[in-house]
Amino acid sequence: MYSLIRKAMFQLDPEKIHELTISTLKKTGKTPLNLLYKQSIATKPVEVMGINFPNPVGLAAGLDKNGECINAFAAMGFGFVEVGTVTPRPQPGNDKPRIFRLEQANAIINRMGFNNKGVDYLVNQVIKANFKGVLGINIGKNKDTSDENAKDDYIYCMRKVYNFASYITVNISSPNTPGLRSLQYGDALNELLTALKTEQANLATQYNKYVPIAVKIAPDLNEDEVNSIAQCLISNNIDGVIATNTTLSREGVEGLTHANEQGGLSGQPVKEKSTTVIKLLSKALEGKLPIIGVGGIASAADAKEKLAAGASLVQVYTGFIYQGPRLIKEIVKAL
Repeated sequence: MYSLIRKAMFQLDPEKIHELTISTLKKTGKTPLNLLYKQSIATKPVEVMGINFPNPVGLAAGLDKNGECINAFAAMGFGFVEVGTVTPRPQPGNDKPRIFRLEQANAIINRMGFNNKGVDYLVNQVIKANFKGVLGINIGKNKDTSDENAKDDYIYCMRKVYNFASYITVNISSPNTPGLRSLQYGDALNELLTALKTEQANLATQYNKYVPIAVKIAPDLNEDEVNSIAQCLISNNIDGVIATNTTLSREGVEGLTHANEQGGLSGQPVKEKSTTVIKLLSKALEGKLPIIGVGGIASAADAKEKLAAGASLVQVYTGFIYQGPRLIKEIVKAL
């Protein structure tokens, strides 16, 4: 049935259909109408970062930026839902159009630019959802915040979401906020992670609970860069790493309509780059912290490939848009 729905959806502008879908899921998530997409998924529990996940397939950040559809995505059978990226203040993001489908490659290019309604709105949505499952909240910085002051934005968001998150993801790898990816390297990364770990300790005391921190990195990294990031994650006692975000590469989509649009490429073309980073990370980390694999997962075989490369959990986004909720069931069933 989803293939028919998708055919109709793909006739419309990508961002308009995204907004319509989010609006529909927001309205139906806690109503009997969720039977339209609700699935019974086998329990395949796994413990990662000290959290018990009912199954290892999660929704990646970016689809539900404002935390408006948590219950709807949970009804589809995701083992965990990650919302955001959220910033301290609301921001409109980049100019439209800013989402492009590359159907021949089962891919999407986006240059959204952390468009969201701000962290206070997201927290209110999380409270309303009253979700009892595993919830990740992905945090970022506002576009007009300088790189030098970036850690202030991350700490601000962390304070706001800490008591409502199962884990917090620090997004330093979106290609659509100028300068953001520079936070992945050297002293900038170490300074950010040191500040976040200090704040995490303070908040753990304040709320009497420990909420893990995961860092989301880019696929456009060489082996030396991956090794350097891995050592920084280990030395700062970070709880997990998400690999990877979208790519700036256009390998595999050359000549396709929209291939030259600016932004991050996701879907099948990023699969190998993401898996390569996971393998390099797994070797460098030596099991000292877990990896959540994301990038180009469109089948159970793709998910198994990420797990075999060293991931403990997987997340889907573009594959989910192309395949629909059945992708979750297919992956969990095959594990």
